[in-house]
Amino acid sequence: MSVELTANTSPETATETEWEPPMPPTDLIFDDGEPLESNRHRIAMNVLIRSLQQAWSDRHDFYTGGNMFIYYSSEQARNRDFRGPDFFAVLDVDGTKERQGWVVWQEGGRYPDVIVELMSPSTARVDKGKKKDLYQQIFRTPDYFVFDPFEANAFQGWHLHSSGGYQLLEPNDRGWLWCDTLGFWLGTWSGTIDREEAIWLRFYDTEGNLVLLPEEAAQQRAEAAEQRAERLAQRLRSLGLDPEEL
Repeated sequence: MSVELTANTSPETATETEWEPPMPPTDLIFDDGEPLESNRHRIAMNVLIRSLQQAWSDRHDFYTGGNMFIYYSSEQARNRDFRGPDFFAVLDVDGTKERQGWVVWQEGGRYPDVIVELMSPSTARVDKGKKKDLYQQIFRTPDYFVFDPFEANAFQGWHLHSSGGYQLLEPNDRGWLWCDTLGFWLGTWSGTIDREEAIWLRFYDTEGNLVLLPEEAAQQRAEAAEQRAERLAQRLRSLGLDPEEL
């Protein structure tokens, strides 16, 4: 069937303009003013962030943060559906870039590779339900863990399998869970950090050594230097020399 064009219509104007997808929103919020559940939750988050940064201090190809919004879709941003994992890490990205939050469409479509949520009685159901489903189905985050800083036994983790969804990780004989993405164990450690004594979630290397915080690493280096100096002093005294005169 032919279509007659009127005098005011041309074939060019009859053609519809090519559709373009709407641009992602730019008026993103990066702080909702909500504090962490407790001071212990804040310390627990920083322990994970700072120890991973210390372990990989010579690397710039990863980013780790916590209590930061992750924006992953225009609809989520418009609806102010905030999602801010307590700890997350992303590999193979520029770790020197400053970020107020993690905006997926500004990061080449990259989502977190590891997420840890620090639970409380009021958030446990969401952390192990709605959030777990989001990280499994939308984020496709390979390793997800939950831990309650006030209840050490409330520690679980899942690994994403290509054949399906999350599968529960089995602990080793120490109760640690393996984080395949980072190549570290996650397990509990009892001690005092920032003047608060508690059971903390910490990283351990493949040989079972605790991944140290920067101040712990500095103290370890100082103690090693002191031990070397003492051994040298003993050797000098054994040769009849006074170390203080040298």
